[in-house]
Parts: sequence; structure tokens; C-alpha cells
Amino acid sequence: MTPERRSPDAPDHAALRAGLTAAQASAIATLELFGWTLRFVRRPLFRDPVPVLFDKDGTRWIVVDGDGALDENPDFEIRE
Repeated sequence: MTPERRSPDAPDHAALRAGLTAAQASAIATLELFGWTLRFVRRPLFRDPVPVLFDKDGTRWIVVDGDGALDENPDFEIRE
């Protein structure tokens, strides 16, 4: 069994945004105006970071690609 790495504490917003592309940061700022929340950022090796945002109800989630495009159907699952 893999030990739990997720923290129950609120994420550090500056640390989450570190390393994001300018297009991603701009898209996230716009989405936050509409109630979306940046919950975590996947950081795959040798690729752009993958920020994951949830809607205000916490029922839908999207990712922001390196060019700022929104992806509503990414190729990975989120565990609860």
C-alpha cells in the first residue's frame, strides 16, 4: 500500500502557481472569477504542469493545458 501524500491542510496558493505558464496563470485567474478553485497541480517530468480546477459545487473538474486551453476530458482519473 502506498502511503498517503495528500495533505488535509489548505494548499499554499503561491506554491501551486509556481512554474505555471503565463497562459495557464491567466486562464486560472479568469476561471476563479467564475467560482472555479485551483485544488492541485500535477507536475509530470519534462512536461508543462497540469493545474486541476473544480467548480464551486465540487462536482466538475477541468485541467488547463500549457497554452491556456481548457480540457474537460483529460486522460487521467482523480481518486477521492
